[in-house]
Amino acid sequence: MGTKAFFIVAWTALVWPVTGAAQAPAPGAHISAQAPKPGALETYKDWTIGCDNRNRCEAVSLLPDGGTWPDNPVMVGVVREAGPDAAAEVWVSRDAKGGGDVSFHVDGRKVASAQSRDGDATLRGPQASALAIAMARGGVLEVRSGNRLLGRPSIAGSGAALRYMDARQGRAGTSTALVATGAMGPIAVRAAPVAPQVRRALVPAGVAPAGLWREELTALGKFTGCDGEMRDSSQTPDLHRLSKTETLILVPCGNGAYNFTAVPVIATGTPGRRTFHLAGFDRKPGWSEEEARPMLVNAGWVAEKSELSSFAKGRGIGDCGGSETYVWDGTRFRLIEATAMGECRGAWRWIRTWSAQVTE
Repeated sequence: MGTKAFFIVAWTALVWPVTGAAQAPAPGAHISAQAPKPGALETYKDWTIGCDNRNRCEAVSLLPDGGTWPDNPVMVGVVREAGPDAAAEVWVSRDAKGGGDVSFHVDGRKVASAQSRDGDATLRGPQASALAIAMARGGVLEVRSGNRLLGRPSIAGSGAALRYMDARQGRAGTSTALVATGAMGPIAVRAAPVAPQVRRALVPAGVAPAGLWREELTALGKFTGCDGEMRDSSQTPDLHRLSKTETLILVPCGNGAYNFTAVPVIATGTPGRRTFHLAGFDRKPGWSEEEARPMLVNAGWVAEKSELSSFAKGRGIGDCGGSETYVWDGTRFRLIEATAMGECRGAWRWIRTWSAQVTE
């Protein structure tokens, strides 16, 4: 299967839940009616935009469809929080190191400038709004350092993307809109939705779980359906303590050139006689192709934050894919952040589609 076809299959699993025969959920695997629903992405010509559950929106430039990867790619984006007082920010990122002053020219007119560091710069305040509006109305954007041209990120579709942002945030028809401006004042803009609260469970620190016995490894491979991949891989199960009686096991279940998959399992009981069940999630990880088996990609665990992450690249250069970050609440893993980039067109900065606030 080619890279593009493979990514389409994977992206379908990433964005839409997979349906299948009903099965009894594993302990802690029940998904409530308030399960997280990450936002969808929209693409307008050479720009893509997405908003999270708090109506924070970000629009990002893409390479022209069918275009080649430039020697020194430059991408630009517009991000804005929800609410009447939130101002737009414009950022630029280039695949090159270096600092100094960068300037932004639309159709030959200098609109704004900013200091860059390690190739990145962010504009805030009136300059950011002026540049966003100029890009929406203009034809050609140039990013320059003095007299040197750094790049020409496409602004085709930026106007439509920012109009979508105005509508999604309830700014259309108000003086706060970037494109869909009107006579109404900021008071007409709706407030940002309240952030979901996720209470994390503290996990024991400094005590490594007991290793798996040979019989347990065999049982784990059969239970997850990953026995063949476990035999053929140099990777071994990764164990992390969740409590005095529970251990998270990340079971290797296949790998490619840049994606390494794992099935998350919870083990309970004494070493040598442990029992296993699939880890529960309030929203199934995006790479899961089977309803009954969650699948993580390039999984990571941070004990200090009780945090489990998955990061799937659509292709090796990392300009498309999706990620999820979960927190262990003592019963299941709950989604606290998701990002996505559905277009494999040069955007290495992915858009946040879900966020939650972690409490203890």
